[in-house]
Amino acid sequence: MIEVFGLALLRPWWILGLPVAALAMLAAVRRAGGVGDWRRAVDPHLLEALTRRGAVVAGKGGGAAFAAAGSALIALALLGPAVERSQTSSFRNLDTIIIALDLSRSVADSPQFRDAKIAALEAAEAGGSRQVAVIAFAGDAYLVSPPTADRKGLETTLFSLDGGAVPDLGSAPTRALALARKTLADAEVVSGDVILITDGGGIDEGARNEARALADDGHAVHALYVAPKAPSAAPPGPKPTGRPELDALASIGGGTASDIEHLAPVEDRLARGAAQRLGPGAYASLAWYDLGRWLLFAAALPLLMLFRRGA
Repeated sequence: MIEVFGLALLRPWWILGLPVAALAMLAAVRRAGGVGDWRRAVDPHLLEALTRRGAVVAGKGGGAAFAAAGSALIALALLGPAVERSQTSSFRNLDTIIIALDLSRSVADSPQFRDAKIAALEAAEAGGSRQVAVIAFAGDAYLVSPPTADRKGLETTLFSLDGGAVPDLGSAPTRALALARKTLADAEVVSGDVILITDGGGIDEGARNEARALADDGHAVHALYVAPKAPSAAPPGPKPTGRPELDALASIGGGTASDIEHLAPVEDRLARGAAQRLGPGAYASLAWYDLGRWLLFAAALPLLMLFRRGA
C-alpha cells in the first residue's frame, strides 16, 4: 500500500495495467477509420466488390477506443484508490497499546523514574482514543491494568507504581513481552503497540524471540530508555548502558527506539491513523473506503458504447 495525492493505493501492483491500456488506446487511434479485422477475414477482391456495392462501411475506430478507455478505468479501479474511514477510532480493540514499565531496583531508584512514568502517560495520550494496558515487571511480569480508554484511571495506576509493587527481584523483559503477547492474543488485537520502558537490563535471546513473535503476529515493539541509577562503587570513566540492546530489540520488533526525554519518534508511530496501522489485509475494509467500485461503474459507460450500432 502506498499513498499518492492524499489517496491510498491498496493494490499498487495493478499500476502495471495502465501501460497496457495506453498501448491499446494508441492502437485504437492508429486504426481509426479502417475496417478492422475484416481485411484478414475476407479476400481482398471480394472486400473491394462489397465496398463498391456499399455493403461494407469503414468504421471510425471508436470501438477499440471505448475498449481501451474501459480497460484504463478498470486498471485504476484495481489499484484500489481509497480514503480513510472517519469512524475507525471506534474499532478500539483492533490496535491496543501496552506499556511495560520496568520496576527493577536499577530503574525504580533512578532519578529518571518519575520522568519514565510521565513518558508512559504521554505515549498513551499520543495514541488518541486507543485502549491502553499497563504491565509492571521486575523479576516477573504482572498485568496491573487491562486494556482501557480511561486515561484518568491510567494516570492513577502509573503513578502508584514503585519499586515495591513487584516482589520479584531482578529484571525480566522476556516475561513482560510474553505477557504482552498473551494479552494482545486474548483480546484478539489485530495491530498492537508494545512500549518497553526500561534501562535495557535483562535483555537476552528470549526477549529477542518474543519481539520477533510479536512482529510476526502483526504488532510492533517500541523501546524507551531510562538511565539507571549509577552504582556507588562504580569505577570512573564511561559507564556501560543497555541502550544498544534496546535499539536492537525495537528493530527486531518492527518498532522505534528512543529515550524518555525524546519521545517524538515513538509518539509519531503511535499517533498514526488506524488505517495506516492496519494497512491492507483482512481488516482493511474497516479502515479504508475503497473508491475502486465507483471507477468500475465509470468503466461500464465506455464499455456499453461497444454495443451501440456502428461501434
